[in-house]
Amino acid sequence: MPVITYLSLVFTMLLWGGTFIAGRLLAASVEPASAAFLRFLIASAAMLVVTRVVEKRLVIPTKNMWIPLILLGMTGVFAYNVFFFSGLQLIGAGRASLIISCTPLVITIFAAIFLRERLTPLKAIGVLLSLTGAIVVISNGHPGSLFTGGFGSGEQALIGCVLSWSAYSLIGRSVLVTLSPLNAVCYSSIIGTILLSIPAANEGLFCRLSTISSLDWASLAYLGIGGTALGFSLYYQGIKKIGAMRAGIFINLVPLFSILLSWLILGESVKNIVLVGGLLVLTGVTLTNLKYKQHPH
Repeated sequence: MPVITYLSLVFTMLLWGGTFIAGRLLAASVEPASAAFLRFLIASAAMLVVTRVVEKRLVIPTKNMWIPLILLGMTGVFAYNVFFFSGLQLIGAGRASLIISCTPLVITIFAAIFLRERLTPLKAIGVLLSLTGAIVVISNGHPGSLFTGGFGSGEQALIGCVLSWSAYSLIGRSVLVTLSPLNAVCYSSIIGTILLSIPAANEGLFCRLSTISSLDWASLAYLGIGGTALGFSLYYQGIKKIGAMRAGIFINLVPLFSILLSWLILGESVKNIVLVGGLLVLTGVTLTNLKYKQHPH
């Protein structure tokens, strides 16, 4: 039993759960694009080091790889992180993590629609459970509010996160045929950082770098090094050891850690009905990732 691998994956989910707390702290004083740019400037430098250490070299992409890589940078880094920091200005870290936990559900639906992946009965049940839970979480326990103007800009931003990461995941499938996961993450981080520099400059970031507090720099370092470089490298090591399916189940721990940390560090609380909705989402996600075992007849 690969106990060390399991512990490593649990620690990775703790790191990723902490990104919501660091993001919430950062969103209070740094504009979204500026926070995202600085996070991935640090992350890109760290990813270059990690990729060289783990894989010994950074693969140079072929010409036809650059468009998919640019799309990865636009979706998973640029769009996701602007939405992420925008949402965390308005919504608590715990609830934000529950909304983003709907991402595997959306990936499953998109894969069925656009990639013609088969939706088995078990997956269909999982999708319905997750959708029910997602409605409860997004509406903060009041589903009727979605039809009466209760769907605010914070919720919209976090739905933008879900859609951005879903697009990133589906585009990434074609990239991973040629590049390793660490190389793909490294290049998408660098491209996303370049793209983010434009709106960050428009926010006046480069004129007020000296005004960023030490707490904000600590949050940025955590997001860039812990949440991105270390988190991704540990996660992909886990995939190598026990496979993508088993490693992916651990992602369900992220909102649990985020809710716990937001309570301990930020003093936030989440409604019980929202926690129930989150449990439905995670149960549905688990069902959509289960496979029937084939038995000989």
